[in-house]
Amino acid sequence: MAVLTPREGADARRTAAEDPGPGPAPPPAESARRILLVSRDEHLDSLLARRRIAAHLGDLRPVREAPDEPPPDVVLVCDDEDATGRLRASGVPVVHLTSGHRHPSDPPARVAGALHRVHRPGWLPDPVPGATEARPTGLLGPARSARRRQRGGTLLLLSAWGVPAAEADTFAAETLPALVRAALRRTGRCDVVCDTRLKPIRAALAGLGDAQRVRVSRAVDVDVDALHAEAEVFLAAPTLGAVGLARVRRAPLAFLPALGDAQRDLDARVRRLVPIPLVDDPEHDSVWESSDDAVPWDVLDPEPDDLRGAQRVARTLRQLALAPL
Repeated sequence: MAVLTPREGADARRTAAEDPGPGPAPPPAESARRILLVSRDEHLDSLLARRRIAAHLGDLRPVREAPDEPPPDVVLVCDDEDATGRLRASGVPVVHLTSGHRHPSDPPARVAGALHRVHRPGWLPDPVPGATEARPTGLLGPARSARRRQRGGTLLLLSAWGVPAAEADTFAAETLPALVRAALRRTGRCDVVCDTRLKPIRAALAGLGDAQRVRVSRAVDVDVDALHAEAEVFLAAPTLGAVGLARVRRAPLAFLPALGDAQRDLDARVRRLVPIPLVDDPEHDSVWESSDDAVPWDVLDPEPDDLRGAQRVARTLRQLALAPL
C-alpha cells in the first residue's frame, strides 16, 4: 500500500529528549502490536493531534506506512476520510479523529464503520449539537506540561489549512513582517512555524534577520511542542492545537488575526470564555506579555480528565489492538 502521509522531516531541530519533564516510555520492541498512524501533515491540528496521541501508545509500535502483510493491529486516522474508508474496507479497526475546529456550516465527517472521535475540550460547546455521534476527546495537550525555566524568543505558530490562498498570502505579505520585526525588538529572535504556504511566508520575511534570529519552518519538520517550551512569547493562529499548548502549560497566549471561517468561529467561541489577547497592534505591550498569569485559564475550570484527551484516545487504541470490536 502506498504511503498515506509524508514522512516527517529529517532535519527537525527539536527532539522529544530536549523537552523538559519526564519523557514517554522507550520505543516498544519489534514484536509489539503495530498501529498505523495517518494524519494530514499540512494541517497543523491534524499533525499535532497525531503526535500527541502517539506519545501515549505504550507497547504499540507506531508505523507511518501501511504494510502489505501482515496488516496493522489498529489504525488512527486524523481527518483523512478517504484513508479511513480504505482502511475500514480492509477489515482493520480504525479510530477516526476530527482534530480541528469546524465551522458550523461545514459538513460533518462521514466515517461509517470507524470509531469517531472529535477533538473538543469539555468547556467548548459543540458548534452543531447532534450533527454526528462522534465522542469528544477532551483537550489533546502536549505530552509534557512544563516549559523550560530559561526561555527566550517568540514562537509564531501559523495555520493556513482551509484558508483561501489570497487571504493567507495577504496576511503573509502585509501583517507578518511587522510582527516579526516587533518580535525581534522585544525578544531577540523569532521562530515562525506554518503548516502550509511556506514559500510566500519565506518570501515575505526575506532579509528581516539571519538564520539565528529568524527561523521559518514547516510544522512537520520541527517539534512544535518543544519550541513552545523554549519560547518566552507565544503568538498563534486560533487553532485547537495552539489552545491546547497554552492551556495545559498554563502559559501566555495571544491570538493572531483569524484567517478563514473556521478560525474566526473558534476565535469568537474561545474568547467568549477566556480573555485571550488579540494581536491587533504589534506595538501594544499586551501582545508581548510573558508572565504565567497573562491568560486567566482558571476561568475554564475543567474536569481534571479533560486535559488528558490524548491519553484517552491512546487508551482506546490500545484496547482495540488487543480486542478488536
